Amino acid sequence: MSLPFSLAGRTALITGASSGLGAHFARLFAKAGANIVIGARRVDRVKDLAEEIEARGSGALAVAMDVTDETSITAAYDAAEARFGTVDTIIANAGTSAPGRSTDVSEQGLRMVTDTNFLGVYLTAREGARRLMAAGAKETGRGRIILIGSITAHLTGEGDSAYAATKAAVAHLGRNLAREWVRQGINVNTIQPGYIQTEIAGDFFQTDYGKAKIAAFHRKRMQPMDSLDPLMLYFASDASAAVTGSVIDVDDGQSL
Repeated sequence: MSLPFSLAGRTALITGASSGLGAHFARLFAKAGANIVIGARRVDRVKDLAEEIEARGSGALAVAMDVTDETSITAAYDAAEARFGTVDTIIANAGTSAPGRSTDVSEQGLRMVTDTNFLGVYLTAREGARRLMAAGAKETGRGRIILIGSITAHLTGEGDSAYAATKAAVAHLGRNLAREWVRQGINVNTIQPGYIQTEIAGDFFQTDYGKAKIAAFHRKRMQPMDSLDPLMLYFASDASAAVTGSVIDVDDGQSL
C-alpha cells in the first residue's frame, strides 16, 4: 500500500520506541523512506527492531535513551549524527503512567510520570531544536518536532490524574515551543490520541471496568493504532511546512 507522504531524505529520532506506538512509528517512518533512530531504555528491544527495519532495506540505529536524563539524550543525538547526520524529525513519544486514585499514588510514582511525560518531552525537543538551529534549519525550514499527547489532556476521570495533567502540559508546551522557534525553521505540533491498546495500558481493557469503558465509546471499540499514520506522516513531511503550533485530537470520536 502506498503512503500519502514521503519522508525520503529525512532522519527521524523516535523516543519510547521499544514497544507500542513508538515501535509502530519506527516501522511506519522507515516504510516512508526515512532513516530511523530508535531510542529507549530497553536496548535489547530497540536493537531487534533496528535489525528488522534494516533487513527490509532501510537505515536504522538503536540507541540507549533515558528521556529523564539529559546526558543520555545528548549521547543518543550524538550517535544519530555520527551515523546519519542531523536529525531533522523528532518524535517525542516516550511516556508512562502511575495508575491509581490521587490519594494513593506514591511520590515516586508521581515523579516518574512527570519526569518521563513532561521533562522528557521538553529535553528531547530542546536538544533536537538546538542541533537543528546549528545545522541551518532557519534556512532549510526542514525541522519537524511531533509531541505525542493524549485526549486525557482535556478530559476528567478517575485513576490517572498525574498522567492527564502531564499530557495537558505537553499540549501547552508544544504551542509555546512552536511560538519560540517559529522563525528558526522548526515546526512543533502535538497529536493527542485516544485510547489505544498498547503496553502502557496493560490488561486494563480486559477487565470489567475496561470493557465497560470501551462499550461507552461511541464506536464501541479501541482506536486502531494505524489511525494516527496519515497525520504523523503529514506533520513529519515537507507538506506541513506551513503548520506549526497545532494540537489535534485523533481519537476515533472517543472524546465527543
